Parts: sequence; C-alpha cells; structure tokens
Amino acid sequence: MLRNLVTVFFLVLAFGPAHADYAGRSEAVALADELAEEGLDRERILALLGDAERKESILEAIARPAEKTLTWAEYRQIFVQQSRIDQGLAFWQEHADLLDRINDQFGVPPHMVLAILGVETRYGRHKGSYRVVDALATLGFDYPPRSKFFRSQLKELFRLEREAHIDAGSITGSYAGAMGYPQFIPSSYIHYAVDYDEDGVTDLVNNPVDAMASVANYFSEHGWQPGLPVAARARLSGDAWKALVQDKPKPATTLREASLAGAVPVTCKESRYCFDGLSAETPVALLEYEGPNGREYWLATNNFYVITRYNHSNLYGLAAFQLGEELRSRRPDQGEPQ
Repeated sequence: MLRNLVTVFFLVLAFGPAHADYAGRSEAVALADELAEEGLDRERILALLGDAERKESILEAIARPAEKTLTWAEYRQIFVQQSRIDQGLAFWQEHADLLDRINDQFGVPPHMVLAILGVETRYGRHKGSYRVVDALATLGFDYPPRSKFFRSQLKELFRLEREAHIDAGSITGSYAGAMGYPQFIPSSYIHYAVDYDEDGVTDLVNNPVDAMASVANYFSEHGWQPGLPVAARARLSGDAWKALVQDKPKPATTLREASLAGAVPVTCKESRYCFDGLSAETPVALLEYEGPNGREYWLATNNFYVITRYNHSNLYGLAAFQLGEELRSRRPDQGEPQ
C-alpha cells in the first residue's frame, strides 16, 4: 500500500498539473493516427485528448482498490446490505417480465443480473462521476503499470462514439473508465452490449433494458451454465483438503476429489449456500476467505468463475453471489433456476 502511494506521489511530481495536454504526447498522436486509418476523425480525437485532464484522485484510487485492501468480512458489509437488497427487489418488481424474457433467451436468472447491477451501481443510482476520457487518459498515459491496457480502452472509447452514438467527451463513469448501469469498460461495451429493445441505440447509460440484457449476454458469452449452482459453504475434516485451496477461482479439481480430501458442500437443509445432487465430476474450486467469524471455505463452480470474469476478484464473486441469493430468497414465487 505505502509503495503504491509513493509511486502515485512521484507520478504527480513527474507529470505536473492537472491539465496534461495529452494531445501533445507522441503516444497520443500515434493513437489518433491509428484510429484515423479506421475512418475516425483524427482532429476530433486530438481535441478530446487535448481537453482531457489528469486526475490525481484516479491514480490514488487505482493504487488501493477495495478488492485488494479489504477482508471478506469488510467487503461483504459494503455490498450485501439491506438497502441494496430492498432496492434490488423494487427494481425486480419493476422489470419482472423483462428479466424473465432475458432469462429465457440467455439462460441467466434475474437474481444474478440484478446482483451485478446492485454491486456495480445500486441499480443505476451511482454510475460514476469521472469523465471517462479523463479516467482513461490518466491511466493510459500516466499510470505505467497498466498504461497499455488503458490506452487500448481509450481507443475503444473513441470507437464507441461511432458504434454506440455516445459523446466521448462528456460521458461519465468510474475511476477506471467503466460506464452505465452495468459499468462496462469500453471494450466490453463494444463486444457484449446489446440493443435489446431494438431502438437502434445500444445504451447502457440511460436504458436499463439494454443494460440488463447486456449483463446476461456477458455471462452467457463467458460460459454461464443454466441450472448450475454457483457456490456452497464447505464442511472440512482432516487435513488433505488444505492442498486443494486455490488463490484463483477457475475450478481445478472435482467435487469427488474435494470430498475425498475432506471438503464437502453443506446440504440445502442447512444453508441456501449449498450443493445438492450435483455430479461428483462437477469441476470446483476450494476458496478461502477471512470472514467475520474467522476463516471460511467455499466450493465454487464454473458459474462462480464466470462472475469473476466481470471483476477478477474472489471477493467480488462471493459478494455478487450472496447479494443474488438474498434477492432470490425473497422472491420464491419466481421459481427461476440458478
């Protein structure tokens, strides 16, 4: 943490005041030239970059993301809370028929679509206040650890002006350049957003219809399996299970192997965070968390891994899953699959 903050301090000293005149940098000119070859307006791009401001608060935020600084106990308190659950149930009530149609088409149940919107923006209430061009220029030109990635997102933002009819100079989002109800970064916007209401505009910023369908499409494209549970608390015995604990959420063992090692899922009579009736050959990951009452262990399926393609954090995956389960458990009349 201290090293990251020191890095930010020296970046600020090195690059001077907030107005960075990115258009004058050789990397920015090369970016504009590349996009001009695709038919984009070179002068428009340079004007946007010339107007972009470096934000020290963005450099500070990326140095201390919640996913890397909080325990699971602390992280859960932020995202799995009654106000977020109540807002999600109200949003579900408003869009119930649409969410059912989305489930029928993409195979992603309402509670998971809502969980993502709830974690990301409280169902559109907090979409971010940074100009996306400022965020991506700051990180693309003044944050060396990931400058290549964020410059690629900056290019995608300029392409979005043509593809999605947005104003790249005014659209706002997160400190990392994510936009709209579902907080898609520009590349995700281009590749996974859908014009679900077929009005001719793929709008994730103001149109919850497109936003909900786009989340479902994102999950579907990343391998969501309808009907497959997401995660279950693990009951442990012996010591052999310790060798199966993973840092990354991609399943690397099977339910049979985990059970033989002493890590078995709790039953659905004990908890709604459960597996019942799954094949012993189901791939799973055994994950460890620092919970409010000590260490917790979870068996996670490929659907959990799909959630973490949205945000590459085990904390995020478990928060979205649990928020979804809180919503689902309060809508038993829906009867939709996991």
